[in-house]
Amino acid sequence: MRRPAIYGLMAEFESATELVLAARRAREEGYRCMDAYSPFPIEELSEAIGFGHTRVSLVTLVGGVLGAVGGFLLQYWISAISYPLKVGGRPLNSWPALIVVIFEMTVLGAALFAVLGMLALNGLPMPYHPVFNVPRFAFASKDRFFLAIEATDPKFDRVRTERFLHNLGPRAVSEVPH
Repeated sequence: MRRPAIYGLMAEFESATELVLAARRAREEGYRCMDAYSPFPIEELSEAIGFGHTRVSLVTLVGGVLGAVGGFLLQYWISAISYPLKVGGRPLNSWPALIVVIFEMTVLGAALFAVLGMLALNGLPMPYHPVFNVPRFAFASKDRFFLAIEATDPKFDRVRTERFLHNLGPRAVSEVPH
C-alpha cells in the first residue's frame, strides 16, 4: 500500500465541548481513523472518537497466570528436586507453604505485563509523531484542542474532509505533513 502524501488534516478548537461535539460529528459522518488531542483528559472523548476496549486486561491476566505458575514451579523445583528437606514428616511439595510466594509472583507478573503491555499496545515510546510538524500544535499542551483525521481513513478525501472540518467551526484547519 502506498503511503499518502500527507498524514491528514487537523482542526483546532477552543474548548473541550467543541472538540467532543466535533469528534461525534466526524464519527457520525463515517470517519474512523482519527485522533484527538487536549491538554487534559476528557471523559466523553474516547467514546466520541470510537476508542474501543484495549487488550491490556488480557495481557495483565496472562502475566499474572505466568507469574503464579512460575512461582509455583520455582518453589517446587527448590523444595522437591534441587534441595529436598524432610522436616516433621511433611511432604516435599506442601502447597500451603508456597502460597505467599505464588501470590507475590502473581502480582509481580501481572504488574510487569500490564506496564509493558500498555507501552507496547500504545506504541510507546514515541519520540516523533507527524502532528508535531504543525506549528499550532504547540498549544495542545496549553489551552487548545485538536481533532486529526488521518489520510489512511477510507472516507478521507483531501477537499471534502477539509470542507467538513471547516463546517465544524474550528479556529483553524491545518494540513499535517509526514
